[in-house]
Amino acid sequence: MKIMPQAREELKTFLLITVVLAPVLAVLIVSGFGFSIWISQLIFGPPGT
Repeated sequence: MKIMPQAREELKTFLLITVVLAPVLAVLIVSGFGFSIWISQLIFGPPGT
């Protein structure tokens, strides 16, 4: 079974997005949110004070 060139490019793009891009973006978003919470607590103090 021969894969057409366009289908091969689509498969490479899909794998790049699902294996590399999505996990990296998820880590960056979560760590950025955690960093912003940490900095805000350094400036304004812990919650409830």
